Amino acid sequence: MKGFRTGETARTSLAVRATRKSRERTSSASVWGGALATALRAGLAAALLVGMAPQPSGAQEIPGDLREVRIGYFGPDDPDHPVGGAVWQGSQLAIEEANAAGGFEGRPFRLVQDWDENPWSGGAAGVVRMVYQEGVWAIIGGIDGTSTHLAEQVVAKARLALVDPASTDRTVNSAYVPWVFSCMPADGALMTAIADALSASRGRDSFILASATDHDSRIMAQAFLSVVHRERGGPQRHFQFESGSYRIPGLAKQIAESEVEAVVVLAGASDSAALIRELRAAGADAILFGGPALGRRTFLDRARAAAEGAHFPSTLQESELASAFGERFGSRWKTAPDYAAYHAYDAARLLIAAIRRAGLNRPQIRAALAESSPWEGVSGTIRWDEIGRNSRAARLAVVRGGQVRAAARREERSIKTPASESSGLRRSPPPPSPPTRRGDTRAPER
Repeated sequence: MKGFRTGETARTSLAVRATRKSRERTSSASVWGGALATALRAGLAAALLVGMAPQPSGAQEIPGDLREVRIGYFGPDDPDHPVGGAVWQGSQLAIEEANAAGGFEGRPFRLVQDWDENPWSGGAAGVVRMVYQEGVWAIIGGIDGTSTHLAEQVVAKARLALVDPASTDRTVNSAYVPWVFSCMPADGALMTAIADALSASRGRDSFILASATDHDSRIMAQAFLSVVHRERGGPQRHFQFESGSYRIPGLAKQIAESEVEAVVVLAGASDSAALIRELRAAGADAILFGGPALGRRTFLDRARAAAEGAHFPSTLQESELASAFGERFGSRWKTAPDYAAYHAYDAARLLIAAIRRAGLNRPQIRAALAESSPWEGVSGTIRWDEIGRNSRAARLAVVRGGQVRAAARREERSIKTPASESSGLRRSPPPPSPPTRRGDTRAPER
């Protein structure tokens, strides 16, 4: 079994760094926990003062003066946000369509939005405010693993449903909180698709892993290493880099000079685009694999021609529902949806259907969500596993001409060059191809 090829000095450095990171995480967790506890205490006090404390069980009559049905949304409401923009657009489109169809017994649905770029500080207070002061019936959010973890802790105490449209971190569900439902498959399913394709390529015995150190990338890298170590060994080297690091050009040059046959990049959309651009500029002709971030609009806009031939796991399934959604989304927002928009639209539609079925009762809304599986959405079939996460398998996709395409199924089932399409390794239908693309996003990815 192949491991990391690092010297004694490198191993010592990694051990010291791991110890430091462990201490930082412990310190951060303490700070985050304190912020969350403070926010919860403040929210409960405010709720009691205004008579809006949550009722965990029993029927709730619809007030005669109820003018709207509020659904919490934990994420930015800026369509140009590089991580959360598409999530907001998909969710908002579902609300608009539901209201056009009559809302809830003649009352419109409304997204009550809150967000902070440092979610564990200002964001915690925002989620508590939505629950205890705004009177939301359920929440959609967050936009990644970190923000979803925060929202999970609030709903576990407040006892209302959280529909997670974007995270792939299985630890979001590992606490077995019955109020959380995740629409994206977990990292393990996504990384299995990459590992299978890598094994069928010329890079199977010569590849490097480069991963960012943010929460989601770190968890995804752990899932990838678990899969490849179990099945066939590991990478020749594993480089880790901080998000937005100025060292990315130097890292790309070092990887290019190694002359490996394949490179796996696990990072956010902006960081993936930056590293892949630099790899191509440094002359690397390795086969490129990446995480699901390579299917984000931000990645395609920023990587541009350097993204050509890059392979990544897709969870989207082609269907008439998906095609019709792509057209409606393009008409509403003047741009194509990426996979986050598909899943966010499904998250909102699932929640709307549950409210219509259960009425305005938090526990019954949760029960209706649990009973909705399997559910046919625009992203494909959503089927909850035993901990409330979508169990749909992933299949390989490839970037062609700036567009996301299903990787072609070929008899040889191999990836021969960076520009050759890979065989599909899953039996699910191919992901839908976006009809159009947008221009450069403005805000940097966190």
